[in-house]
Amino acid sequence: MNKRRTRQKVDSRKLWDEDQGKVSLENNRKRAVVIITVIIFGFAVILFRLADLMVFNHGKLSERAAQQYIKEKTLTPQRGIIWDRNMKEMATNIETDSLYVVPVKVKDTRSLSSQIAPIINVPTKEVNDLLYKKRDKGFTWLARRMDLQTSRKLEELKRPFRDGWMGFITEPKRYYPKGQIASHVLGFSNIDDEGIAGLELVYNNYLKGEVKSVSVGIDARGRSLTSDVKEAVPGNNLILTIDEGLQYIVERELTTAMEERQAKAAVAIMMNPMTGEILALANRPTYDPNLPSAAGGEEKRNRAITDLYEPGSTMKSILASAALEEKAVGLGDMFDVSRGTINVAGKTIHDVHRHGVLNFQEVIKKSSNVGAVKIGQRLGATKYYEYLKKFGYGDKSGIDFPGEAKGILRNVKKWSGTSLACMSIGQEIGVTPLQMLRAYSAIANGGSLMKPYIVSEIISPDGKVVRKNSPTEERRVISKATSAALRNILRTVVEEGGTAQRASVKGNLVAGKTGTAQIFDTKTGHYSKNRFVGSFVGFAPADDPKVALIVVIYEPVGETYGGLVAAPVFKNIIEHTFAYLDVPMEKDENRIFLVSKSR
Repeated sequence: MNKRRTRQKVDSRKLWDEDQGKVSLENNRKRAVVIITVIIFGFAVILFRLADLMVFNHGKLSERAAQQYIKEKTLTPQRGIIWDRNMKEMATNIETDSLYVVPVKVKDTRSLSSQIAPIINVPTKEVNDLLYKKRDKGFTWLARRMDLQTSRKLEELKRPFRDGWMGFITEPKRYYPKGQIASHVLGFSNIDDEGIAGLELVYNNYLKGEVKSVSVGIDARGRSLTSDVKEAVPGNNLILTIDEGLQYIVERELTTAMEERQAKAAVAIMMNPMTGEILALANRPTYDPNLPSAAGGEEKRNRAITDLYEPGSTMKSILASAALEEKAVGLGDMFDVSRGTINVAGKTIHDVHRHGVLNFQEVIKKSSNVGAVKIGQRLGATKYYEYLKKFGYGDKSGIDFPGEAKGILRNVKKWSGTSLACMSIGQEIGVTPLQMLRAYSAIANGGSLMKPYIVSEIISPDGKVVRKNSPTEERRVISKATSAALRNILRTVVEEGGTAQRASVKGNLVAGKTGTAQIFDTKTGHYSKNRFVGSFVGFAPADDPKVALIVVIYEPVGETYGGLVAAPVFKNIIEHTFAYLDVPMEKDENRIFLVSKSR
């Protein structure tokens, strides 16, 4: 019995254990299914996320990553060098530091701003506002093309550089080694190396080079990992017709004249009359192109090509050329100017000094207004207008400069009854100094109107000629015979009894003409009695002109006549010019001749 009960218990336990095993196995299976399901679901989520990241949003996320870890930097190329005709540097580049910051890494913008702002000379609030505005960015500029002193002061702030908040990038900066010399010729460029004025503006596309952008990897601290600074292509170089030595002479003498005459402004231009090459061009007041922001509009104005003035008696040479060319007068014709006045359509025109009877040559030599009016009457308005246009008045010369004015020359159909008389003595017409010099150069060179230019060649970085400018004759305005006759007449202006004796250079033959013009007052509608423009324009040597030169003095104080204020400046410039060019002089029994060495 007991054995049977014991066997039953053993069988029951066995059955219970089997049941328990079956339950446990079932639970394990369920658990495994749940785990596997969770794992599969997890992998599915991961795979879906990977697909979303790698396929659906790949472009967007790659762009965001690039913004965070790859910075595209624009490399500023070396701007082309500007040389004078003798290959002396007039505009070049120097290496400077530019300061950048990684705003996303800056935790305390106020603290950093207060340290940086006084050094870079920017208000603290402005720096702080910039950092806050760019707080999620990986790169921004704080200061561009700094001087060496500023860079060294910033380097003393060791922590921002050490922690990767800030850094320097080397950039080229435009530099004008001669300072103010030829500032109105060269112009200047801005912080982004774009030409703003002068030749820098006109030839900007040649000078600025080819800008390249390179991708630069940065680490978590914003520090550069790779960089290629050889990608930017340097700009082309310019060779000018300007001679730095002559430019210095012209500017020095112009500065002296400004100070002595207490004038409002002054201009001088020197040209090779045979080719149209500008050898020197200067304006006063002036400025330093290295510091353009320190100068105002008056200092930056290139009056030589932008400002108009009434030329006064310098226009009598153009009148005389036209009258001779048209045979309206002869060299031996006589003019009675003894009254000292002439009345034209109710307007009385006066001579400054009383004369008697003058021949044609003496009318120009002594600058008789009455005689000039009578010559104009013989020539006639229509012919005079035609020659004014031929000589280039009322039109731009086409020089490679920005902002050239075309002048004021009304069509002859709009002339009043007094216009011919007024224009015969250089009134009712507006010209630029360059136009006046160009016209006189035509008289000097045998009668050809040349196109003025100031850039001789454009040279690529590897030395190839990209563009070359050559002398260009636009048209013939007078015959060689008329040109020779006018040269002889203008030579007498500088001799004893002429209006420009102060332009006479010992040992040299000089030809030219003075001009004194009252400034028209637009407020009163009349010519001012105390504001004048004094000028002298001429060339030397008179027999074989090598240089043509104009000097214009605006509103001098005290003496106002061109023969007194401008002619002496012309004399000084020519004397120093021939000394600089090492031009020897020879003398025979009758005349002084100038023998020019080829240079």
